[in-house]
Amino acid sequence: MGKIDKGVSCGVSGCKNQAERSLSREDMGGSGLSVGGEGRRVYLCRDHYKQWKKATKKSRTLERSRW
Repeated sequence: MGKIDKGVSCGVSGCKNQAERSLSREDMGGSGLSVGGEGRRVYLCRDHYKQWKKATKKSRTLERSRW
C-alpha cells in the first residue's frame, strides 16, 4: 500500500486535491510547476499531471528517441 492509496495530497503549492500520480523530483525539472516540500518523490493530482505532461512532451520524446 503506497502513499497515494493512503490519501496523500498534491505536492504543488496551493493545491489541496488528492494525488493520483507520483514522479521523481528530477522529472519535474522544466515543467514550470512550483513544488513544495522535500524528498525524492513528488505527488500530483490529475490536473497538475496533465499540465506536467503537456509541458514536458517535447523533452520526453527526445529522451525516448535517444535509446
